[in-house]
Amino acid sequence: MSSIFKIHPFSSTIDLASRLLGHYLVHETAEGTTVGRIVETEAYLSDDPACHASRGMTKRNRVMFGPPGHAYVYFVYGMYYCFNVVTGPSGVGEAVLIRALEPVKGVDLMFERRPKADRPENLCNGPAKLVLAMGISKEHNGISLCERPLWLEKNSFQKKEIVTTTRIGITEGAHLPYRFYLKNNPFVSRR
Repeated sequence: MSSIFKIHPFSSTIDLASRLLGHYLVHETAEGTTVGRIVETEAYLSDDPACHASRGMTKRNRVMFGPPGHAYVYFVYGMYYCFNVVTGPSGVGEAVLIRALEPVKGVDLMFERRPKADRPENLCNGPAKLVLAMGISKEHNGISLCERPLWLEKNSFQKKEIVTTTRIGITEGAHLPYRFYLKNNPFVSRR
């Protein structure tokens, strides 16, 4: 692993959703360090009806309005958290949902956190699963992803083919091609 993956304030959220693929999400905790390679993302734009920010700023989505490069962690379905990277410039509510990771380091710790997972491919193959496996919580909402304990790390590997498709688990804006994943990767949530 080399250096921090920085989010530039005027990068396109769609472009960033694709460019994040292959890079690492790293989390240092007292229990140990976990690392996952990002293999699946979804973009959420300010004018997108499925985006939490589409109706304006609220207490829940305030972090989405900037600055970019921070974590947006929200509660969903009354039981799970999801992790997003804020991507829009300050004042524009946009983010990229990290949908799936390929476990790279701290796999034993991930299994401790997700004892129902039966194999590595099922540890982080969904947004709520990866939050549990990585030890991310609501306390991480709003923190910078450019420093410890939770950050995005560059990976210099060559990306293989990227698949672009529609998003999963939403009703509004479901037709928009804002989901990206690494083709033939066994760690994505759904192909």
